[in-house]
Amino acid sequence: MLKIYTIPVSLYSAKLRILLRHKQLQWEELPPPGGYGSDEYKKTVPSGNLPALVDGDLLLADSEVIAEYLNEKHPARPLLPAGIADRAKARERSRFHDTRLEPELRKLFGFLPPETPPSDLVSAQSQAISARLIQLARMLPSKIDRAELSLGDCGFPVTFAWIDALSPVMGLSVDMPDRILEYRSWLQKQPAVAAELKEYGPQLNNWLERERAAHNHR
Repeated sequence: MLKIYTIPVSLYSAKLRILLRHKQLQWEELPPPGGYGSDEYKKTVPSGNLPALVDGDLLLADSEVIAEYLNEKHPARPLLPAGIADRAKARERSRFHDTRLEPELRKLFGFLPPETPPSDLVSAQSQAISARLIQLARMLPSKIDRAELSLGDCGFPVTFAWIDALSPVMGLSVDMPDRILEYRSWLQKQPAVAAELKEYGPQLNNWLERERAAHNHR
């Protein structure tokens, strides 16, 4: 059975689980030995990244690399389109998520509750995330309702969930264009996405509540 090193609220682990669910693969989740970022974990996974995949003697880290590997090894229910241009566009969206949209959100992670981010940072990142969403809206397929779930879609559902979770606690104000709302609605109807969000959403909210409660009892 596939094994994955992860922690409950890891965004990129959720991205990988959407792929695993779509392909109907079985996996076991393991906490990183010594904790995320520890020297002990880096002895097992040199890069220290989450998630990391163990498949027999093979160890891979980085969600995108793992996704490409699993898509090749398990071709049933493919997550890359058949046409070369369509495959390129799916990869383009996936990398846009990982290198453009998610990093703008991640700039706020150093101020997760109970920390209070500077108001100018919240304003700047609200604008930056909104701008990335406008870009994404222009990159989406013209007829979303006829599209098939692809690797290019797997990262966005949980990033949207993080935006929802952080908006009320940080005062984040993100403008989601109608095109993005349409895309988000389509994503949530995909069985693999719906199953992941059903588990991940409560875990994320509970984790934020625990962080606040732990701070209040110090």
